[in-house]
Amino acid sequence: MILTGRKISDEASKGLIILDPFCEERVTSNSYDLALGSNYIVYDEQIIDPFEKPSFQMKEIPKEGLLLNKGDFILCESQERVGSEHYVPIIHAKSGTARAGLFVHVTADLIDIGSIGKITFQLYATLPIKIFSGMLIGQVTFWVPYGEIKLYEGKYQGSTGPVASLTYLDYV
Repeated sequence: MILTGRKISDEASKGLIILDPFCEERVTSNSYDLALGSNYIVYDEQIIDPFEKPSFQMKEIPKEGLLLNKGDFILCESQERVGSEHYVPIIHAKSGTARAGLFVHVTADLIDIGSIGKITFQLYATLPIKIFSGMLIGQVTFWVPYGEIKLYEGKYQGSTGPVASLTYLDYV
């Protein structure tokens, strides 16, 4: 069951949902709008080996924006810390962002219950598009879990910025 915007706002005020910083104007009918942060990651290699730690560069989106060309892929942080120990967050693109040809979360849209930190958006441009720090790019919905809750304790817990793939740690 999805939470309504009013319920998201109520649960955030009680500390049951983490949206920090919280801005009431970003609450929609059944989601909360997320802003793009300023830091992003670009992989150095054309081929990513899931058994090896990837090489990458951390960069900052310039004030005049960052042009993503068709086929570009970067990892970018959200401005907000997001999470909950009571609800399951799911990340989506804002409709306007998707219609402009930008994938916001290529496939990993589920945020495990108990995971709290900045979101790492997986940005993939299907058309040339300019992005800016602070632009409203995505949204998060919150879902009621059914069954016994086991809180997330994984390798991405507590992210304070964009995080490159840590898949290689699954094979150590």
